[in-house]
Amino acid sequence: MPDALWWRQASLLIILCALLVLLIPLPVWAVPTQLERTPLTLELLQERLRTPSLREGNLTVDLRQMVIDLRPENAGFRDAFYQLLRKELQKTGAKPLGLDLSFALVQGDFIGSDLGLRTPLYAQAIAPIFTATEQAQLEQLRLVCLQSLTVTLINSKDCRSLLDTQSTASSEVTVFRGALTFTQTRFNGEVKFPNTFFLQSVDAQNAIFLQPTNWSETRFSRPVSFYNSSFRKTDDFHSSIFFDKANFKQTQFLENADFQGSLFQKNANFNQANFKQLAKFNNIQWQGNADFSDARFTNQAQFTKDSFNQFLFLIEATFEQAVIFREVLFNQPVNLQNASILNQADFSDALFAKEAFLNVPGITFNSNQAKILGNPGQIGKMFSVPTLQGNQNVLRNLGQNFRQQQQVTDANQIEYTKQQLRLQELSRKLLGININNAPVVSLMRLGFSNIQAEAIAQRRIIKPFRNSNELLTLVDIDLATYNQLSDRLIVSEPLAIGSWLLEAWAWLALSVLLLLSGYGTNFWLVFGVGGVAIAYFGVLFWLVDRYRRLHPVPIIPTYYETVAIFISFSGLTFFSLLAIFRNAAQPWLTLGCLGIIIVPIPLLLLICLYKQGRYHDLMNVSYLTEDGTFRQLRLLIGRLPVIPRNQVFRERYMHLLCDRRWNWLNYYDFSLNNLVRLGFNDIRLRDEHLPGIISTLAWYQWSLGILYITLVLWTLSRTIPGLNLLIYLK
Repeated sequence: MPDALWWRQASLLIILCALLVLLIPLPVWAVPTQLERTPLTLELLQERLRTPSLREGNLTVDLRQMVIDLRPENAGFRDAFYQLLRKELQKTGAKPLGLDLSFALVQGDFIGSDLGLRTPLYAQAIAPIFTATEQAQLEQLRLVCLQSLTVTLINSKDCRSLLDTQSTASSEVTVFRGALTFTQTRFNGEVKFPNTFFLQSVDAQNAIFLQPTNWSETRFSRPVSFYNSSFRKTDDFHSSIFFDKANFKQTQFLENADFQGSLFQKNANFNQANFKQLAKFNNIQWQGNADFSDARFTNQAQFTKDSFNQFLFLIEATFEQAVIFREVLFNQPVNLQNASILNQADFSDALFAKEAFLNVPGITFNSNQAKILGNPGQIGKMFSVPTLQGNQNVLRNLGQNFRQQQQVTDANQIEYTKQQLRLQELSRKLLGININNAPVVSLMRLGFSNIQAEAIAQRRIIKPFRNSNELLTLVDIDLATYNQLSDRLIVSEPLAIGSWLLEAWAWLALSVLLLLSGYGTNFWLVFGVGGVAIAYFGVLFWLVDRYRRLHPVPIIPTYYETVAIFISFSGLTFFSLLAIFRNAAQPWLTLGCLGIIIVPIPLLLLICLYKQGRYHDLMNVSYLTEDGTFRQLRLLIGRLPVIPRNQVFRERYMHLLCDRRWNWLNYYDFSLNNLVRLGFNDIRLRDEHLPGIISTLAWYQWSLGILYITLVLWTLSRTIPGLNLLIYLK
């Protein structure tokens, strides 16, 4: 008996399971994707025209899931199809009639422009069937054309016709009043909508176009979407205007894609689009953002003479062949993050607004296989990466690219950018808060709560942090706090005092090189720095030598000499400052750095000299002597600032003649000798009755001259094209 009961219960359970399987609907993924299409007949068409469907508040002719045969062999149906549809779509009414061909199969050519109403663009000739809103849209097209006649849209027929004094047939445009829907529609023949103005939206998501499509000189007043559509043959959007958002995301262009001369007034989305053949985007005005992120260009991509008023996104885009941006205007940054340039990117004659630059972190670019072209001396300044970490190879390849093209200035600009980023890293390393050794109080001051700071302190005792991402492994650290503070954190091994001093010295040396020479990339900046130093020390030595005391017997320079020295100092300093301000990235910091080097010590020596006074022999004779045996331009590499004590040298070196009107030139000559080892005369300090402070001042400038001449030679080696290539391409 128990066995019989068990079998009865099991049977009931099986029956219930079977009923559940039959009654519960299958999931979406289990439904067959094959559509059941109905052949469209004239009777069915007339019925659908009499009873339009209401979709999102708009009346629509419902021809979904139909097989529409418009082939030449079915000419009778084809002519009646266009005639009946055109009659209904052009009817006068407050609400226009839309057309829905979703999931349909269209056989033969689909001439969509035959379904619209022809009307001129002149306000006095616009058909009265249009509503006030529609007339405003037509007027908007007219205004856009008039504003663009001098740019790219002058090539369109309707815009060109506005230059005429009277309405002609060429000034007419085909107007499609209702919404058009092609969702998952398959067109076996050509699709033609030339010179058509869509007053409502166009939705062609997942549509398949097997033959060429013609959308040339078409105007889209409302949003248009070709999301995930497939153009198997050539598509022509030449001279079209997109007044609203244009969505070509994930669209497949298997043949040539032609958008030349078009206008995108709002955002254009080509995200993840695939261009198998030539992509023509020449002479386009992009008023909104242009998004080509993750797009793939198998063949050449042309953006010649485009105007990007907003951001251009090329994030993770792939260019297998050349991409051309010749004569393009960029008003906002171009984002090339993680993009791949496998052939050539041409930015020749491109114009960058003040806010525009090329953001290239993580870009895939091999300088041995691909090239980036641009105007020499300009394109190198346009590249930007946020951090050095992860982008060293990018900067190295960019520098190598410009050196191979002998664009030394651009290669040096890339190197300058690299060293600036290195300086930022050193600054953060020295002054930033390292979570591996920062006190809990410092972590709290940074923005962590007391509990979070204690959790960090406990974790680093067990194991030091290797990167900032490990903070998220702590239970007390939330994502919001991490995102807020991650840019201000440093994660590295704690520095000992000796290592910290070495890093500080590297930071100081790098700062000086960047400020005074652009890290050896700007000779004119070095020239300006040297000019200021030469003028400053020239006046300093003139003051020491010619203005000695007022009592008991005054020893001071003449009025003429004083005026001459200060006029010459002002002129030399002016041109040197001009070179600094024209070439330095931060001219005031450059002057501050130079001032710290040349002002404090000489000024202190000068104060001490005049404070103690001068009372020694040969007070009326100049401290400076010149080699009287030669008067010529000399390169004095091994020259020292003080003459030897040998009597023969004392006979060769004669004291300067202070009663000559041109005597003030000798002090600049002495300063030039000390700093760059070059001068017209070999001028040195005498060896007897010479105050030690004056000797110290001369030796100080001579020591700076060693560093300066090294900086000059290093900069020349990096800026002379032939020598630069010999160094970097050996």
